[in-house]
Amino acid sequence: MRYRGLACDYDGTLASDGRVDGTTLAALERLRASGRSLILVTGRQASHLAALLPRLDLFDHIAAENGAVLYRPGDGRERMLAAPAPPALVRLLERRGIAPLSVGRCVVATDLPRQAALLDAIRELGLDLRLSFNKGAVMALPAGVDKATGLDAALAELGLRAHECVGIGDAENDQAFLARCGCAVAVANAVEPLKAEADLVTDGARGAGVTELIERLLADAVPAYRAGVATKA
Repeated sequence: MRYRGLACDYDGTLASDGRVDGTTLAALERLRASGRSLILVTGRQASHLAALLPRLDLFDHIAAENGAVLYRPGDGRERMLAAPAPPALVRLLERRGIAPLSVGRCVVATDLPRQAALLDAIRELGLDLRLSFNKGAVMALPAGVDKATGLDAALAELGLRAHECVGIGDAENDQAFLARCGCAVAVANAVEPLKAEADLVTDGARGAGVTELIERLLADAVPAYRAGVATKA
């Protein structure tokens, strides 16, 4: 088995409009039945996912909030990998009427047109936060926290190495964790910069692209890559 794990983004990759279709779920089940590990790497809050995806049990770990929180569906254990969302920042954004505003355990997020307002508030308070972009959304997180650090934490608990894992995503904030994997895959609907950096681009979009990749994994037909250069198994 060349690859022992699959790390997958949620919105725009596994899910369309927040939901995962039955065909994609069946493919995830087949991958788990093969003895491989599944890791969900998402900007969403873990507490919000259960209502959208009843089969959270398919995943060994969920690196939520863009890598700031590690959640294990099997026993409900949650571990914060970053400092909590600064209350002063939340209060300031609320006073200024910034909406939509999403506040998780660690992440503070809004939509892209409010990027400047979010950055101004961070600077005004002198906070060491960085912005991460996900298509139409922008998230503020502690410096050094991203989907790659979340994936690393999940892999460490599973006893896997990064090169034993395939990663698949669709947006700007996926680039960090895809670069850690033995093979970086972009779904057909991914943003162009991500496609340009990926080792493989699926023919299918969203869940169809993930299903396509899983079929290749089950057939052991995904090459190993290093810096974009295929290597022998």
